[in-house]
Amino acid sequence: MPAERDHTQGPFADRCAGIGDEAAPDLAGQIEAVRALGWRRIELRTVERTALADLTPEAVRDLAHRLRGADLAVVCLASRIGNWARPVTTPFETDLAELETLLDQCAVLDCRFVRVMSYPNDGLEPREWAREAIDRLGRLARRAQTVGVTLLHENCAGWAGESATRMLRLLRETDSPALRLLFDTGNGVPHGYDAAALLRQILPHVEHVHIKDARKTPQGTTEYVLPGDGEAQVADCLRALLEAGYRGAFSLEPHLSAQPHAGVEAGTDAARPFVAAGRRLERLLAPHHDTAARAAGTP
Repeated sequence: MPAERDHTQGPFADRCAGIGDEAAPDLAGQIEAVRALGWRRIELRTVERTALADLTPEAVRDLAHRLRGADLAVVCLASRIGNWARPVTTPFETDLAELETLLDQCAVLDCRFVRVMSYPNDGLEPREWAREAIDRLGRLARRAQTVGVTLLHENCAGWAGESATRMLRLLRETDSPALRLLFDTGNGVPHGYDAAALLRQILPHVEHVHIKDARKTPQGTTEYVLPGDGEAQVADCLRALLEAGYRGAFSLEPHLSAQPHAGVEAGTDAARPFVAAGRRLERLLAPHHDTAARAAGTP
């Protein structure tokens, strides 16, 4: 992919990021796609089709060296903790071990966020499911807090994934500054809820944002599209976040080529739709330049 000029300007120049494996399976391809947009932040999930927590310490040190050489900062590490493949009956030691590995990686990669979910049910009664999910995330958050890392709960799979009421209960009962919320603009479409309405209820607690868009097909399946072309009200979500003073990153996860929950990995041409989605995100953010500048205290 040829290099492109830096499209992002003003207060958003350092706030756009991309989940690398949405653009390419290998680190070189991930770096190239993010830098083609002129961005200086990356979110990591897999490298060479290997989950971060399964990389060797030597591989992570090499990863950090290469990212520093590309002038890319790591904004978040995406874990498998509590996700669609790990129901609430998964041995807790599995997630605790993954967190320990990721905390070590956060130190190497100079990253302070780890993405988590809140455990799909697996036959438990509703009250027991809630109790177990809250207890596990509370214990994980307390461990993360000891090293200055914050867990980000995504509105996706799990007990609190689709309900603002449950998300707020999760935060209240865990009572930890090391557990905050990650809002994904596009998750409401496949999961069947109004994500923009959910966002309005959780705004003060959102620390990180994923950007994607989607629409339902006549057959009832989900089709992922460029931000702004679907049913996720991405522009409305961006406006609500910025008017509320959101100061975090906008991390691109377009799902145009890669869909991990469906076992679909980025192919050889995934960078092109990824870059197209990034440019669309920039255009959606552009009208909010003045709002962001005021929030940042810049002219």
